[in-house]
Amino acid sequence: MSGFDAEKMTKYLDSLLELGIPSVDCIVYQDHQQIYRHYNGTVNAEKTKEVSPDQRYLMFSMTKVQTMTAVMQLVEQGKLSLEDEVAKFLPAYGNVKVKTEQGEEALKWPIKIRHLVSMQSGLDYDLNRAGIQRVLKEKGEKATTREIVDSFAETPLNFQPGTHFCYSLSHDVAAAVLEVVTGTSFGEYLRKNVWEPLEMKDTFFAKPENSGLERLAQQYIVDGSGKIVPMEQTCNYQLSECYESGGAGLVSATEDYAKLADALACGGTSAKGIRILRPETVQMIKQNLLYGEALGDIARTMGRVGYGYGCGMQVFMNPEMVGSTAPAGIFGWDGAAGSCIQMDTASRRSFVYVMHVRNCGMAYGVIHPKLRDLVFG
Repeated sequence: MSGFDAEKMTKYLDSLLELGIPSVDCIVYQDHQQIYRHYNGTVNAEKTKEVSPDQRYLMFSMTKVQTMTAVMQLVEQGKLSLEDEVAKFLPAYGNVKVKTEQGEEALKWPIKIRHLVSMQSGLDYDLNRAGIQRVLKEKGEKATTREIVDSFAETPLNFQPGTHFCYSLSHDVAAAVLEVVTGTSFGEYLRKNVWEPLEMKDTFFAKPENSGLERLAQQYIVDGSGKIVPMEQTCNYQLSECYESGGAGLVSATEDYAKLADALACGGTSAKGIRILRPETVQMIKQNLLYGEALGDIARTMGRVGYGYGCGMQVFMNPEMVGSTAPAGIFGWDGAAGSCIQMDTASRRSFVYVMHVRNCGMAYGVIHPKLRDLVFG
């Protein structure tokens, strides 16, 4: 594979352990062939248990890649359109208010599916919003995805839909829309239409009753003094036992996610020839949907200089802005514990990198761009 130096990659990954990151795991695929795999480090608080090839991790926002794959399957089948109004499926979103300097105002135009997928809905990531607290008080652990998502609409939006980019609970709303369209739970839909076709055997929602959490790597966090310390093994986006978060709810393994990355990089088809999306749909996913102020927002609020944002994934648009040797068109996303998935349809190349450290800014500003350039540069 041209432009890929396995020795340099391994050296870089191992150097991250010297910086205090407990474990690293990375897989690179080229046109359905796994051409690189390296994992190192430990996955328990005592630092005695070595990482295993089938290690499980909390994926947090890497869940969004699967949610968008599912949503775009429905778009491809004509069951959903990016121009559909969200209120068509979730009536609670028809009367939502919008914050202003003076107080509140009505929607000037409807929230559409394209506003959800591109993080331009006006929602934010406040998990303590009054609506969520009300539903959890009333329903407790039985609160469903639909009930909790409907409650988001009780809080005014931060801006009129489509005018800005704000990373938010939008993809949780998209998962609830999917449930309405398909008449099935989000988890069941993913199982039948993504996990089983791609033979992803280690992917499931991070619910307390799910077995398999004993294979979960120890989760760490960068504390106030900058030290990497163990933290509790919870996913704070698992709002109830019945809730399935389209934005951050999955547990998975590097090997599983690499199968999805490879399929998307190869135009939506797996190594065994199973098609989960058409090539033209994958191209739709990586089409930038941010313009004007919204495009500036992703660089300003998330540090993603040179990037746009398509259907739930960042899209590398201007490599020259950051002095990158990687080509434009690379797309993917990352998670709160520092992992990431990146793909390129032109070279049919992809990689998945996993670590398990929360609040690690270096992951997004340094590690992921470095891995991008090592793999695609």
